[in-house]
Order: sequence, then structure tokens, then C-alpha cells
Amino acid sequence: MSLRSKLKVESVGMFAAFVFYAVVGIICFAVLAIVDFSFIHIGIIGILSLITAYGLLKSRAWTLWVVIALLFIATTFSAYTLYFAFEKDVLLDVSMIAYLIFTWFFTAYTAAKRKTLES
Repeated sequence: MSLRSKLKVESVGMFAAFVFYAVVGIICFAVLAIVDFSFIHIGIIGILSLITAYGLLKSRAWTLWVVIALLFIATTFSAYTLYFAFEKDVLLDVSMIAYLIFTWFFTAYTAAKRKTLES
């Protein structure tokens, strides 16, 4: 039995979005634990990302609203980080740009396929 049938995944794109948001949530909590617990905003992004991953996996209708909220939060967080860390830490810059692009892509994909979340 394949992983796709075990998780009852209907769309590969929605599964990719689930994996993206789950990985982002885990990474945010790892950064929070390793760097400093005073970065509350990273914890909020991690919590919302894991909630979104759950909603995508279970095809909940409210997931689109959390995805849209995460779009604005991720765009603001990435732009702020890029502005203050530009050319100081290249790895951080590249990761913020990748996070921003993937967030925009999966938000657009989720919004386009919102009918699968409503059923």
C-alpha cells in the first residue's frame, strides 16, 4: 500500500503544499528552540504552518483563510528579514527568497484548487 493511499491524498499538488507547510512549521520550531525563545513571531509562523498542513491534509474549507493569512505574514517577515540582513548572510537571504517564492506559489495553487477543499 502506497503512502498516497494511506494518507488519502487526492491531489499531488495539495500533498506538496501539505509537505511544504509541515516542513516550514517544523523548521520554525527548530529555529525557535536553537536560536532564542524570544522570537515569538517565528513560533506564530510555525503554529500557523502546522495548522495549515493539517487543514490541507484533511481538506478543510477554512484552510484557505489560514493560507492567505500566512501569505501576508510570510511576505512581511521575509521582506523585513531581507531588508535588514541583505548581503550580511547570503544563506539567510537565499532561504528567505525561496520561502517567499514557495509561499506565493502554494497560496496561488491552494486558491486555484479551493474547490477540492470545499468538498
